Amino acid sequence: MTESSTAAAEAQQEFAYPVSIEDAGPGTKKVSVKIPRERIDAKLAEQFKDVRQHAAIPGFRPGHAPQKLVEKRFNTDVREQVRRDLIQESYKQALEKNELQVLGEPEFDNPDEIKLPDNGEMSYSFQVEVQPQITLPELKGLKIQKPKIEVTEANVDEAMKNLRQQQGALLPVEDRGIEEGDYVVADVHVKFEGREITHRHDAQIVARPGRIAGIQVDDLAKRIEGAKPNDVRTFTVKAPEGHSEAEIAGKDVEIEIKVKDIKRLELAELNEAFLTGLGFETEQEVREALREQLNERIKADVQRVMREQVNKQLLESVNIELPAKLSDRQEDRVVNRRAVDLMMRGVPREEVEGHIEQLRGGAKDEAVRELKLFFILQKVAQDQNVDVDEAELNGRIAMIAAQRERRPEKLKQEMSKDGSLANLYLQMREQKAIDKILESAQIEEVEPSQMQTKADASA
Repeated sequence: MTESSTAAAEAQQEFAYPVSIEDAGPGTKKVSVKIPRERIDAKLAEQFKDVRQHAAIPGFRPGHAPQKLVEKRFNTDVREQVRRDLIQESYKQALEKNELQVLGEPEFDNPDEIKLPDNGEMSYSFQVEVQPQITLPELKGLKIQKPKIEVTEANVDEAMKNLRQQQGALLPVEDRGIEEGDYVVADVHVKFEGREITHRHDAQIVARPGRIAGIQVDDLAKRIEGAKPNDVRTFTVKAPEGHSEAEIAGKDVEIEIKVKDIKRLELAELNEAFLTGLGFETEQEVREALREQLNERIKADVQRVMREQVNKQLLESVNIELPAKLSDRQEDRVVNRRAVDLMMRGVPREEVEGHIEQLRGGAKDEAVRELKLFFILQKVAQDQNVDVDEAELNGRIAMIAAQRERRPEKLKQEMSKDGSLANLYLQMREQKAIDKILESAQIEEVEPSQMQTKADASA
């Protein structure tokens, strides 16, 4: 780059657009930008010069066509390009120089009227939702209750039973109807006011509390008890307020189940083949491994309970004004974060989808709570210099991949594309920020029953 071109580039970078900012409601700013005539003329000259050097005009070599001919032929395109460039450049500068942390997309005032003028300056204005200003309270010495939970032999027995179920075999049922816990293949039809809303053939159903077509049926086992192949059971349930089919949300629907096949689950025997298949030699080794797994799970659950107490105290002690209307992008981010959290806990995909439907369908207060908490915890993380490095992020992805029986690198690629990787990073950063607060908290170990009693008393 020559000395003259370097100077021109620096001059261009140093140009300061006149900008004014005013409040436009909670968490919202109105930004007005002016683009002086000399800046417009300089950009037009620069753009026409570039076009003249590269444009292919019959009868002239590139760079040798008359300037007036170039301007006449490319006037409309060049002016539109300059208009876009000036808006993009000035918009970016307005945000950066005024340190506006924008949420979502800007809303331009009269966007169709933002045109490049033939004379005089160009001006435009827009409104943006910005990250609210947050003043944190003293975070040291928060009083936190830690539930005291121990793994019992009964817990290990239940875990062993679950393991035997996982390793068990499905055997045909021929001499009876459906009993609780049976695995059923059936055709399912969901109807509303006599019309079919959705259906699924050869659906896999377990005779226990579960979801059918996004509707929770807690007494499903009782509804289909005794039914045999070719039998049809019909019953009425209420769809959740957040059901994906808006027509039936919060309303009674009819579910028809035609049984096609029944199987019962036979638990795996505690024999040498069972133990060897799991990589153990004795039943005691399996029980110890299950005990260790339960302890890890309890540790995670206890940490989650304590983190939620921190969250509750932060929400109660920090005043925060959110933008008057939450942008769709922010609501999507809240939904995505909840989905990532459920996925990390190993919740089945269909249940995660059901949770998302519920959140989208009207749990606005919960979304607002999480959005407020997000801003607060990002401020905590910033003040405490908390961050998540690549190794930590990869470790968490590997854990999720193992739960979903996926390759970590493939899962990471998918999460990067759909945006959940960024949300996972933010969630991990928030958890580390909370754990930093817990390091200096006053922690009292209590029985779970005492925690419930205190919670009830304060409700």
